[in-house]
Amino acid sequence: MNKTTKSGISRRSFLKTGAAAAGLAAGSGAITGFPTIWAQNPITLRQFGTGVSNINAIAEKCKQDLGITLEMTATDSDAAAQRAVTQPDSYDIADIEYWIAKKVFPSGVMQPMDVSRIKYYDKIVPLFIDGKLKPDSVIAQGTAPHTVGFVEAPDAKTFAKEPTKWMTLIPTIYNADTLGIRPDLVGRDITSWADIMDPAFKGKAAILNIPSIGIMDAAMIMEAMGNIKYADKGNMTRDEIDKTIDFMIKAKQDGQFRAFWKSFDESVNLMASGEVVIQSMWSPAVAAVRSKGIACKYQPLKEGYRAWGGGLGLARHLTGAKLDAAYEYINWYLSGWVGAYLNRQGYYSAAMETAKQHMSADEWGYWVEGKPAQGDIMSPEGKVLEKAGAVRDGGSFEERMGKVACWNSVMDEDRYMVRRWNEFIAA
Repeated sequence: MNKTTKSGISRRSFLKTGAAAAGLAAGSGAITGFPTIWAQNPITLRQFGTGVSNINAIAEKCKQDLGITLEMTATDSDAAAQRAVTQPDSYDIADIEYWIAKKVFPSGVMQPMDVSRIKYYDKIVPLFIDGKLKPDSVIAQGTAPHTVGFVEAPDAKTFAKEPTKWMTLIPTIYNADTLGIRPDLVGRDITSWADIMDPAFKGKAAILNIPSIGIMDAAMIMEAMGNIKYADKGNMTRDEIDKTIDFMIKAKQDGQFRAFWKSFDESVNLMASGEVVIQSMWSPAVAAVRSKGIACKYQPLKEGYRAWGGGLGLARHLTGAKLDAAYEYINWYLSGWVGAYLNRQGYYSAAMETAKQHMSADEWGYWVEGKPAQGDIMSPEGKVLEKAGAVRDGGSFEERMGKVACWNSVMDEDRYMVRRWNEFIAA
């Protein structure tokens, strides 16, 4: 379903044209397998998770296509981990990151999913099944999604070493993260994670303040500077944690950092205002700065990327019609429309093949294949993100996801790490 939206279209009319196109596709038999039963038996699913994927447009499209109402609540990562465990009756679907699953699943508040009920299981990118993008790929350090992606049985609380028929989360969204820069203000080439510590950027650098993620950025910086060679960045010893945090505290006291952000919007504002010229960043935040007409680059670095992945998980209490509706929703999520939407934001879909069917050849070329854009590249809301000729920062999907150095992680010494991280933020 190749569909481009002209710039200047309002979000509402964009959604309507999307609905019309979906209606045409449904009429042509292109979309099958989503019954209309939910329209007759109204079902509401309560979903919570981080802001990156709890998007109103997805809820609206789900309602149109399935008749299922999604009540979405967006939180930050730490609040999501806490809520998943401490308020299991407050949600039906947990839209969480894989490192969060490592904290949540052993508590027994979620039920694994029967792979035989996942219609597009065979379309899921192998990264989430065996950890490898290609058969010869090296598995990155940290909490790689496949290591917490499966359990042995429906009542199991420990993770399986190999793929099984019971999945903890159905993967939906992931990305390779790097530093964002203001190329017009940094004044030189940025090539390494170590560059964030350049005295030239004193008071103009920022790092994100979510301990499990921030510590990985700090580790990338430390290794790039030659300060430490970690046995496993994703599972540091206490000594490694101390060395890392002590260094970060000193850099903070020396005035290197302007800010420590927790939300997407904070990172956008810091960069757009020019208060910060180099910082931890997320891909759509870079796009948001660019959409204001301000130069911003997601800078590939020689040491590689820090990756993260998220997925949809089911609350333990789901049964009967609600459980059926949840599976239906997950199958719809992987069927292509949402994947294309996420790809257009600069993330990646877990089922690339189905997403491709909902993107124009030019969009797919730009976002996934690393090709120069033939025409203007639009955001999901119909705003111009890139002009013809632009090439995506970091290149193709395989180039980017093939250069992942570590995944966001939960360490054995997690509690100690969080305590030390909080000392750094308070210092």
